[in-house]
Amino acid sequence: MICAYIDAHKHRFGVEPICRVLSEHAMPIAPSSYYAHRRRPVSPALRAEAELVNTVIDLHREHHGVYGVRKMWHLMTQEGHQVGRDQIARLMSIAGLQGVRRGDHTTTTTRRRTTDDRPRPADLINRDWAAPTRPDQWWVADFTYVWTPAGFCYVSFVVDVYSRRILGWRVASSMTTALVTAALEQSLFTRRRTDTRFTATGLVHHSDAGSQYTSIAYTTALVEAGIAPSIGSVGDALDNALMESTIGLYKTELIDRYRRSWAGPQQVETATAGWVHWFNTRRLHSSIDYRPPVTYEQLYRQQTSAPTGEAA
Repeated sequence: MICAYIDAHKHRFGVEPICRVLSEHAMPIAPSSYYAHRRRPVSPALRAEAELVNTVIDLHREHHGVYGVRKMWHLMTQEGHQVGRDQIARLMSIAGLQGVRRGDHTTTTTRRRTTDDRPRPADLINRDWAAPTRPDQWWVADFTYVWTPAGFCYVSFVVDVYSRRILGWRVASSMTTALVTAALEQSLFTRRRTDTRFTATGLVHHSDAGSQYTSIAYTTALVEAGIAPSIGSVGDALDNALMESTIGLYKTELIDRYRRSWAGPQQVETATAGWVHWFNTRRLHSSIDYRPPVTYEQLYRQQTSAPTGEAA
C-alpha cells in the first residue's frame, strides 16, 4: 500500500521526500526499502491475476460494458478461463467494472381506442412464456419511444419467444400501423432468407391491444401470412411481459446509456442496428442457458436436423 502511494506521487515530490514525510507520520519506510521492493520480481500468481484482469476488461468492453458479475462469469467460462464467480467479482472490483442496472421501463405508446367496438383476438398466450419448444411457435411484438432534439421517434420490435431473438425491428418518426407492419415484414423475411421451407402457418403473434396491432391492415397482414393473432389484456404489461423485458434491455443497455447521442431518428436507427446484431449473436441470455439467441436456435436445428439460421 505504501509503495503504491509512492508510485502515484513520486514524479511530483520525489521518493526521498515522500519517505521522510511518511516516516514522520508513523509510517516508516526507507528509500532503499522502496527500491528493493520495486526490484523484487513479480510472482507468477500476481502476473496471472493481472492478465485475467486485462481479459475481463477487454471482454467487458466488447459487450458494451453492460455485464455484471454473473454474466461475466459465464462469459469467461465460455472463453475457456477456469475461474469462479467470486473470483470474477474480485477481478471486476480491481478493474473498477460493474454491470448496468435495469430501471423500470414500461411501454405506454400503444393504447386501445376507446371508441373501437370491433371484436379483437383472444389471448392465446396466457402469460405462459416457458411453453414454446421450438422457434417460430410464438412471436411477440411491441414498440417504444426515444426522445431526440428533433422530436420523438418510435422503435418497433418482433421477438421469437423460444430463442429471445429479435427477428424484426423498425424506427420511424410516428407511431403508425406502417411502423409495426414493417417490423412484421422484416421478421418474415429474416426467416425466409435462411430457410426456403419456412412457413408461418400455426405461428401465434402476440401483442397488446394498441390500435396499431388491432387495425384492419395489421390483422390482414397476419392472416395473409398464416399467423394467428393474439391480444393481451388492456393496460396490463404482464400480458406481454417478455416483450416488455426486451424493451427494458434496449432502453437500459443502449438508449438510456447514450441519451445525449440521439440527434434524430437516423442516429437511433444506426445504433439500434448494431445493438440488435450484438443482442442476437453475442449477448448471453440467462433464460436460454446463457447463450446468444442465434446460437440457441442453431443448437435446436442441429438437434432436429433442420436448416441452420443466420444472424439478423
